[in-house]
Amino acid sequence: MFSEFMDLASDWNFRDTWMATTAALAAMACAIPGTFLVLRRQSLMGDALSHTSLLGIIGAILFANALRVSGWIDTETYHATRHAVMFGGAMIIGVFSAVLTEWIQKLGRVEASAALGVVFTSLFALGLLLIRLAPSGLHIDPDCVFYGTIETTAISVNGEPPTPAITNGIMLLINLFLVVMFAKELKISTFDPELSTTMGINSRVMHYGLMAATAATLVAAFESVGNILVIALLIVPAATAHLLTDRYARLIAISLGVAAMSAFLGHLFAITLPAMVFPRLGFENVRDASTAGMMAGTCGMLFLIAVFFSPRYGIVSQFFERARLSVKIAGDDLLGLLYRIEESHLEERQIGATELVRRHLGLGWLMSRLAVIKLSRDRQIVSDPSGYHLTDIGRITARKLVRSHRLWEAYMAKHFQLPDTHLHATAARVEHYLNPELRSQLEDELETPDADPHGRDIPLEQRLTDD
Repeated sequence: MFSEFMDLASDWNFRDTWMATTAALAAMACAIPGTFLVLRRQSLMGDALSHTSLLGIIGAILFANALRVSGWIDTETYHATRHAVMFGGAMIIGVFSAVLTEWIQKLGRVEASAALGVVFTSLFALGLLLIRLAPSGLHIDPDCVFYGTIETTAISVNGEPPTPAITNGIMLLINLFLVVMFAKELKISTFDPELSTTMGINSRVMHYGLMAATAATLVAAFESVGNILVIALLIVPAATAHLLTDRYARLIAISLGVAAMSAFLGHLFAITLPAMVFPRLGFENVRDASTAGMMAGTCGMLFLIAVFFSPRYGIVSQFFERARLSVKIAGDDLLGLLYRIEESHLEERQIGATELVRRHLGLGWLMSRLAVIKLSRDRQIVSDPSGYHLTDIGRITARKLVRSHRLWEAYMAKHFQLPDTHLHATAARVEHYLNPELRSQLEDELETPDADPHGRDIPLEQRLTDD
């Protein structure tokens, strides 16, 4: 299987490089405004703009063609300004979509997403209608509009970059320039619009500017990946990066990296995976797939990988973190239990530590066993024929826990009218998270108490560092 993949990948040539590069530039250009849409929790607005911009593009082309037919501009001027007119039309419709959504939301008193749904479906439908009404001489192909023509971008490459690569590259540079020039304004208006207004930064202007930049970026990407799939490049790289980091600059950098990776891997998979998979399913004629579609699929694959394995928010990472925390808490509980047994001069410690944890703390065999293993490895407990005992290190840790527990019980008893029987459960949870500073604050608040509400001694803080 791997050798077959390498054989198919070896057919990669300079045209494939240009296709992948064009796709990467389009994806990276989209990832920048997409990052701010994700941070602003306006991802649906990106979806809306990818549809409503179609009306701006088609409307601008029809307007320019009408000027040409009426003699206001000649054919050469029409072709020279075609892309500029498309950008202008899309930006106008992008801002208009944002304004119209706000009007409908306020005047119609409907929920924000409902207003957005009304606007983008209506304007998108109007754009589709204009495509059907457009004169045949304009050569507006609906399939090209919806799915892009990334496969044809490098057909006529003769040592020069294809036009879509230049267009998307320029759009990427413009977006990077805007992010650098308005870094403070974008950051403040994104994270705290009210604060930005008090600082003299008009958050509404920044919002409409972002909509205009997003619409212009979408126009640049339409020719490469089409109207439908561009939303994946706009949102998914930013969403993936958001799972990997919470830092502003790093978020933008990672979203650019994910976008570029999606483009190159997407094109590579488009020319290799179909030829490997579909003949085995009986479809001998299927040898490749749409690069734009595979790019979107690769974006989704990278997002799923981040969902499962991102260091902080990944499902697998959180599972192991919760397991680690559960083992730590079980170990803390065992240390506290052994300390109380020593304190009361009981012989109960002669029972195995695993059985101690299970009997007194209600944990399962696996969790209690893992806690014993961890404490033994950390040299906090030892075993001998008489049972498990605290080491000096374990006793210091246990004192901290017991002190935290009893200080918290005393604090709860002082400030809340609770029966003594209700204090232990809360303290048993909080004791794992009280650091020395918090213990010191509790001690000051309670005026250095000697005993908890049950009359048990509270270990002194200075004894916690004894060797």
